[in-house]
Amino acid sequence: MLNYIPYTELGQADHGWLNARHHFSFANYYNPRRMGFGVLRVINDDIIQAGTGFNTHSHQDMEIITFVRSGAITHKDSQGNEGRTEAGDVQVMSAGTGVAHSEFNRESEETTLYQIWIEPNQRGVKPAWKAHEFPKEPTSDKLSLLVAGDGTAPLHIYQDAEIYAGTLKQGAVIDHPIKRQAYLLVSAGEIQIEDQVLAKGDAMEMSKLKSVQIKALSATAEVVVIDAPQS
Repeated sequence: MLNYIPYTELGQADHGWLNARHHFSFANYYNPRRMGFGVLRVINDDIIQAGTGFNTHSHQDMEIITFVRSGAITHKDSQGNEGRTEAGDVQVMSAGTGVAHSEFNRESEETTLYQIWIEPNQRGVKPAWKAHEFPKEPTSDKLSLLVAGDGTAPLHIYQDAEIYAGTLKQGAVIDHPIKRQAYLLVSAGEIQIEDQVLAKGDAMEMSKLKSVQIKALSATAEVVVIDAPQS
């Protein structure tokens, strides 16, 4: 089953320094029909102005994945971790027993990113943070595995889930396998799934499917797929 989520129907919060679109209920945005998708609890499509960011705040028992789309984000936390993650790269923070962190755009331009929260299947783990660089070259055959809970990806989370991403060349058609249920994001460009065209910012919920065929319509199209269980 496919459920198309247009960008224009997402929740919105404009704080001046931060312009956020919420795929699910978050902070002051509440939609009882959009409380999450299985263990996928939060997807925020954020635009962070230069020289601004999220001041130090705390989390516990949540897997927080940041996919940087443009610019860069600088992370610092109470565990002594610090690093800068650039466009096309990913950072993962397992909040576990509790961690305080800040995320700042220290660049001279705005930073855009997806902030993704996944409920863990283990609670009370030791907090951890890691970032990884990924290839940026457009592809025509498959998406790259970025994050997984079984040790098969460069970045680990405490959940039976996988996150894939990639930039597809125009005209590329890929059959992407779905193991559980999946949430697809169009980070850039335009794609087609069956008869539905998805543009930048749009999303698609996919359930009870073994695979999905994705066709790139624009010169390049960047896609993120989150494959995670219902519970």
